[in-house]
Amino acid sequence: MARRTKEDSLETRKAIIAAAREVFHAHGVTSTSLEQIAAAAGVTRGAIYWHFADKAELFYAMRDEVQIPLIDQSDQALEEVGTDLDPLQRIERFLTVVLDQVTGDAATQKTFQIMTFKCEYVGEFARDLDMACTKHTELRDKLARLYREARRLGILRAGLAPLCAASDTLIFMSGLIKIWVVDEDGGLVRRHARRLVRDHIEGKRAVASPTRKTASGPLSRVAAK
Repeated sequence: MARRTKEDSLETRKAIIAAAREVFHAHGVTSTSLEQIAAAAGVTRGAIYWHFADKAELFYAMRDEVQIPLIDQSDQALEEVGTDLDPLQRIERFLTVVLDQVTGDAATQKTFQIMTFKCEYVGEFARDLDMACTKHTELRDKLARLYREARRLGILRAGLAPLCAASDTLIFMSGLIKIWVVDEDGGLVRRHARRLVRDHIEGKRAVASPTRKTASGPLSRVAAK
């Protein structure tokens, strides 16, 4: 019985988080009340307070339930050793992994839209800005290390500073994802997002090699527009 009660509690918690995601997405975080979330989840407001101290704690639980592109996935794709991909291919693979996460998971898409477009980072949510800045700085530095390795190997375009290249890639991918999530008819970037990623990386390569092994396989081979 105790196990069933614990399972029920976890299911209720998951239902509250799922409902919060839907209501945040529909109305924005600031305009959403706990009463609205309770109604959407089919629970009482007291049930929400049993699991979460306040709306901010519920917001961060929603955020922590998914992997946010460009923040949570850099270690696996960028720091992997023993790979036969060169540094630029590893960066391309990472960017493709980011796209796959956005395009393949509805909860991630909605969470990213909420965090990017439907939340005011003031008051109890202000700390998220500092956290995001720290995470993006860490990612820039990881990218810069790979660009430095590419320069050492002689495959980075001449005159390109690794730190600037890393900042450019960070800005490029952040912008691409933001446009992707609002490009619902696919006419702006969705249809050729992977081609944009490939071209971004090839633009940093010392000598473009159309026949080289791609970092992301068939997904990156999109017909030129």
